[in-house]
Order: sequence, then C-alpha cells, then structure tokens
Amino acid sequence: MKAIRRITVTSFGAAETVTGSCHLIEADDVKILVDCGMFQGHDERLNYEPLGFEPSEIDYLVLTHAHIDHIGRVPFLVKKGFSGRIITTPPTRSIAKIMLLDAAKVMLEDYKIHYRKARRRGKEHEVPPPLYDELDVYDAMELFGAGLPYDEPFKLSEGITLTLKNASHILGSAYAVFDFETVEGRKRVVFSGDLGMEDGLILEPLDYLEDEVDALFVESTYGNRNHKPLEDSIVEFREAVVESFDDGGNILIPTFSLERAQEMLYLLNTMYREGELPKSKVFLDSPLAIAATRIFVQFPDYMKPEIRKMMAEGENPFMFPYVSFTQSVEESKAINNVESGAIILAGSGMCTGGRIRHHLKHNLWRPETSVIFVGYQARGTLGRIIIDGAEHVKIYGEEIAVRARIYTIGGFSSHADQRQLLKWISAFKSIDNLYLIHGEEEVMQVFKDKIREELDYEPQIVKRGEPVSILY
Repeated sequence: MKAIRRITVTSFGAAETVTGSCHLIEADDVKILVDCGMFQGHDERLNYEPLGFEPSEIDYLVLTHAHIDHIGRVPFLVKKGFSGRIITTPPTRSIAKIMLLDAAKVMLEDYKIHYRKARRRGKEHEVPPPLYDELDVYDAMELFGAGLPYDEPFKLSEGITLTLKNASHILGSAYAVFDFETVEGRKRVVFSGDLGMEDGLILEPLDYLEDEVDALFVESTYGNRNHKPLEDSIVEFREAVVESFDDGGNILIPTFSLERAQEMLYLLNTMYREGELPKSKVFLDSPLAIAATRIFVQFPDYMKPEIRKMMAEGENPFMFPYVSFTQSVEESKAINNVESGAIILAGSGMCTGGRIRHHLKHNLWRPETSVIFVGYQARGTLGRIIIDGAEHVKIYGEEIAVRARIYTIGGFSSHADQRQLLKWISAFKSIDNLYLIHGEEEVMQVFKDKIREELDYEPQIVKRGEPVSILY
C-alpha cells in the first residue's frame, strides 16, 4: 500500500463566520470536500463568488447534516462539474432532498421579486439568477449513495477511511472522522460539523470520541455562552401554553421546520398524554415541516429509547388527536377563521417569511393571543423586533399593533453551548492541533481563550482560503 505523503485542509466557508460550511481535504491526489453549504445573512453575497477550487476534481463530498448552511450549494457544485460520490447518513440523504427543493423554490421566488423591482428601475441586469433550480437538485440527488450509518468505517480510497459519529444536532447529523495511513503512521482528522446537546428532546445523545486526534476542526457557534437548562425550558413552555389558554385566544409558535417543529409536536403530545394540554386544535402549518416530520418517523433507530419504544408500540410521537397537518394554502388561510383554542406552528422560525407572517397579521393585535418564541431571533428580523418590545410592526405593508402576550423560551437550541463544546473536546485523549471554525470572529476569540484556560490547548482560528498543513 502506498503511504500518503501530504495532507492539507483549506476552508472555503464557515471560516471566521458561521455559515457556508465548505472544507477541502487534499491527501496526495485524493480530494475530499466536507460540506458545501450556502452562506446566509450578511455573508449571502459570497454565494456568487468563485468556489475557490475546481468542482470536477473533487472525488468525494461528505455531508455532516442537512441544514442549508451545510448542503445549500451542493446542486450548484454538481452544476459546475462535480460528479463524485456524496456520502452522508441515511436520514441526511432523505432530508437533503426536501431542503434543497425548498431552497430552489425560495431562490426562484426571491429572484422574481427582485427582478420585477429592478426592471422598474431599469437595472434588471444587476439581479443575479438563482444558483440552481429543481432539476439541478434532482441531478445532485443521483450522486448520493444509500447512506452510511453511524460507526461503520468506510474505505474512501487506498489509505483513507471515513467513519461518521452521532453529532446529535438534528436527525442524522454526524461528525466526520478521517483516518489516513501516511508515511508517518496513522493520522486522524476530525470535523465536528454542528454539535448538539447531550440531553436533547428527541435524538440519541451526542457521541464522544475518546481517542488521539492529529487535527480537530470544531464548530464554535455558541462558544461564548451557555444555554438555559432544557428541563427549565420545558416547564416554562408547558406553563406558557396553559396560561395562554386561560386568555381564550390562539397561540402562535414561530417554528423552524427541521427539528424544532418536531420537538414542539413531541412536547405537546407529551402534555396531551399526561392530561396537561387543554382541548385545542394544533396546526402544523408548514409544508416543509410536514415533509420533515414524515421523514423523522422513518428513522426510529436515531431516536431516544423512550421514543423508539413509543414507535415500536405503534404510536407516532409527533401525532395525537388534536393535530392537523395543513398542506395547502387554502387550508392555511382557513386557520384564520379559528378565533380561539388554536395552537399554530408555522415557519419561518424568525418570522422573516412563510405562513407565520399571515397568522401574526391576523392575531398579533388581539390581546387574547399569545406568541411563544422557542428559537433564536437574529437582530433585524420581525421576531427580534417583536420580542424587543415593539408596539407596532409592519407586516405585508400594514401596520399591526402588538397587543399579544409574548413569551421567549431560550433553552431549546439544537447547538452545543460553550459548556457542551468544552466537554466534547475534553473527551479526546489528546489533540495535536485544534482549529476553530463555524463561528463569528469575536465569539471564536472568546472560545479560544476559554479552551486555553480550561483545557490547555492552543487553538487556531481558521481563515478562509488559507491551507492548513496536517502532513507535509
């Protein structure tokens, strides 16, 4: 067997920023890409810049999970010439399809809106077209394998083995462990992807790797803070639901389609089974969340034991007699005829678009309404404006009074916090080189200092486009 002589890693995304995950491993003549995500928020413009490498030269694409900032540019990569094999877990393969089709639809809708406005100004040539369309998504899906289960070593090529471990971030999420047979012996390189908490609501707990590692690339999204305990948040959520029904109105829960929607359904189901949930009509009003929920029930082995037991006994953890899935626009509009006793879960999670905005328009001005925020609200979003205490907001050009009772419950994050990240890192027997990715620069600096102080490692903050040598 020919031993590998050179290994480098270059990050073309999620370097000194959170989104756009894209890391290129070069091991002699083998090229492996870890994630190919979309840049979001203030980095969105980077989606239209050159990738930084030649897609046709990539042999393998390994996807850690199905959030758009980790998979969002995969169809674009294929469109530009990638024809290698895409490797990920079975749930991620299924979720990726619905997420990418939704992304293609949203990009086309946004393009039409911006093009129409630009045309009136005579500047339609300045509007970039969508990165890809639905046909490109189907082309990309042809390159996915059947799926690689957790803890099953897979030989990529001579001297390179990949193992996916449970990251417990969202269904099917993984961190990637690469073992290289080199002229200096075995070299192990680990990419964390996004890590979750070990005490989540639905998923099997996070795996720890008690081994030596030559290079660890670890996310640091919440490297500067700790979350409220989950148990406290569950109690707070239950109390908010019961209190809100006493007011006689509806409850709106802005919900992220993947993971958070399923967690809220599971919590409401638990309340129903324990006799705590008042009689109500629970609407999951999001086609994407509905599709994701149907995928969740296909993979019981990725769930916690109590949920697996429910499913083995024929129960659906996300369904109970009060729940309705509203797929069509007509069904969604009909919800607004319900004046009381409704719990409406709808996207988008930060109220930047989607059906939740229509429900806010019809309910936010009513004092008997409650809005329960269960996810992070970025600065500048409608959700953030509401929780910051605005008395009036504009929705679809109409000024709406904010008279509803507002709850903010912050302990449901699917991201590992600083405490959890430190615990995961500390499980390794030794780490020769520690690199920080997936975080804002100021957050990573805080996390770097904390790692140095508590774990006695000297982390490096990865810079976009600058190669890191593992073996040279």
